[in-house]
Amino acid sequence: MGTNDIFILAIESSCDETSAAVIADGKVLNNIVATQSVHEKYGGVVPELASRAHQENLIPVVQEAILSSGISKDQLSAVAFTRGPGLMGSLLVGVSFAKAFAFAKKIPLIEVNHMNAHILAHFIEDPKPNFPFICLTVSGGHTQLVLVKSHLEMEVIGETQDDAVGEAFDKTAKLLGLPYPGGPLIDKYAKEGNPKAFQFPITRMPELNYSFSGIKTAVLYFLRDQLKDNPKFIEENLADLCASIQYSLVEMLLIKLKAAVKQYGVKEVAIAGGVSANSGLRDTLTQLAGQKGWNLYIPKFEYCTDNAAMIAMAAHYKYLKGEFSSMDVAPLAKMKI
Repeated sequence: MGTNDIFILAIESSCDETSAAVIADGKVLNNIVATQSVHEKYGGVVPELASRAHQENLIPVVQEAILSSGISKDQLSAVAFTRGPGLMGSLLVGVSFAKAFAFAKKIPLIEVNHMNAHILAHFIEDPKPNFPFICLTVSGGHTQLVLVKSHLEMEVIGETQDDAVGEAFDKTAKLLGLPYPGGPLIDKYAKEGNPKAFQFPITRMPELNYSFSGIKTAVLYFLRDQLKDNPKFIEENLADLCASIQYSLVEMLLIKLKAAVKQYGVKEVAIAGGVSANSGLRDTLTQLAGQKGWNLYIPKFEYCTDNAAMIAMAAHYKYLKGEFSSMDVAPLAKMKI
């Protein structure tokens, strides 16, 4: 490695994963993630507990990332962090650490938008999408269609008007009596079920926007009616219920994605974010891409959920442009692409 190499330490702490990564000249060297199991018994992420867990996890995670990279902390060119969007307390832990580290080492700070980083996870490994491409970004907090013009130029062309698709998965899972996080469990049981067993409404919004709050209400009333006649309805039909719910949610996502590809005339298509790990979405999209002649890009599972490797990737491109932050930078719970 030469004297002009760009080494960046990246920190991700927007929700309930504490992560650190080191990137060398655009090549991610590691991706250390500490997950938090403390939230499971509460049925959702508790912000205060998330912040405390980040405080406990951050120094060991950063230490492991630096040690396993083979680069000393004195060689680092910059430190990057997630500025937002996310939980304010969790973001504060990461931002405060990054500032202190940058100040102590006299190196620049790079702020990263978490949603941009999900999209740039596609540049960690080959094959990489060609510009422009359309990215369907799906996570617990966001559902967006993004026209990606370059590494740093992105335009949201459609988004949810209420719940994100990840919330819809978790909320309907809760109605089925499944533990948190319920989305992966719906995916698991859906593999054994019939996606056409029960029909749930496909919400149609204007333009390229989404709405996922309706399906939760539809499932609630459907289950209430069925349970009156048969108290064991859910356990007897769990796989079919999961498959039918997943089918409806995936269908809603793909209707708008197809419309976006047609409207913008782009054949390069990608998915990103936690819900892009869903096998129903991956399989249906792969099939659709084959029929439509799209070039489809799906990230590895480890780069779908929140991780510092994607923060590092975004920071690398910002470093090349000299886009650094001042020491008075503050986290933002809401942050647009």
